[in-house]
Amino acid sequence: MTAPLLIIAAGGTGGHMFPAQALAEVMLARGWRVRLSTDARGARYTGGFPDAVEIVQVSSATFARGGLAAKAMVPLRIGAGALGAMAGMLRDRPAAVVGFGGYPSIPALGAAWALRLPRMIHEQNGVLGRVNEVFSKRVDAVACGTWPTTLTEGVEGVHVGNPVRGAVLDRAGAGYIAPGDYPMELLVMGGSQGARILSDVVPPAIANLPMEMLRNIRVSHQARDEDGERVSAFYAEHGISADVQPFFDDVPRRMSEAQLVISRAGASSVADISVIGRPSILIPFAAATGDHQTANARGLVEAGAAIMVPEDAANPDSLTEQIHMVLGNSDAAMQMSQAALSVGKPEAAEALAQMVEELAQKGKQR
Repeated sequence: MTAPLLIIAAGGTGGHMFPAQALAEVMLARGWRVRLSTDARGARYTGGFPDAVEIVQVSSATFARGGLAAKAMVPLRIGAGALGAMAGMLRDRPAAVVGFGGYPSIPALGAAWALRLPRMIHEQNGVLGRVNEVFSKRVDAVACGTWPTTLTEGVEGVHVGNPVRGAVLDRAGAGYIAPGDYPMELLVMGGSQGARILSDVVPPAIANLPMEMLRNIRVSHQARDEDGERVSAFYAEHGISADVQPFFDDVPRRMSEAQLVISRAGASSVADISVIGRPSILIPFAAATGDHQTANARGLVEAGAAIMVPEDAANPDSLTEQIHMVLGNSDAAMQMSQAALSVGKPEAAEALAQMVEELAQKGKQR
């Protein structure tokens, strides 16, 4: 018999693609076939997907970018993508379709809805994204990564947590070396696409640390392409050992070796921090839809695992104080590490996979 097929629809950013990868890894291990439906932007994040995953690029678009002409073409491109997805599903009928958000998930979810196939969405953030909000009443189940999640009225969600990739699970609960008078690692992440504000305020904040602490620090800083050169130059001018790149493909290793993580509060970043268990300073993206990054950070902050700094309060002086507070108190840093682990959900991918299999089973009974 042919193995059942799962179609995963995701795209746009690593925030959608990384949990999609985690589910793909588990479903393959359970004997399923997996097809990823994404667009060209999402395809940039498929390097870590298992080779067994079939990757299909679909026609999609967003109203958030481009001029009037580009916006006028959006419905046509999405419609073409949905028709193509329907044709593919009629040739090879999926047992279930799971959407992780982002405009590239519209064609596959739309096709699954039109064909009345078993379908569900996973929302990573504490507030439904635009696409997931549209489909929340048109799917059979809604899985939530952050809890509580603000849902559409009348929609019930199931808290499974945010799936993390196998590379993160391999480092789950990795032993934490509390900060002290020896080499220390700082990991600075602005999400999969970097963040300008972190490139503006974090380097000078680190440079302002006392020399007896600064001499021990090595920085891994994820910066956007346009910021990388000036960030590298700043660290070099101040004698700070730093590795500055636009994207780290070994975040789990770097995070497990870090004494402190300074990051945006994207759902995947928060999940990785909690599963590996590291103290963090989180600077939520103020313009995020529904301020969802603040909602994402709340669990770690309330557990005493993270310090949240609002974007409008993020400046070199305040960050220097926060960094010193963590690196200058080894006992407190160790407690923050343990607190992070207390809110982690390393079983999230397995829980989501179980929902998928139950959904597919119900689909057989229709």
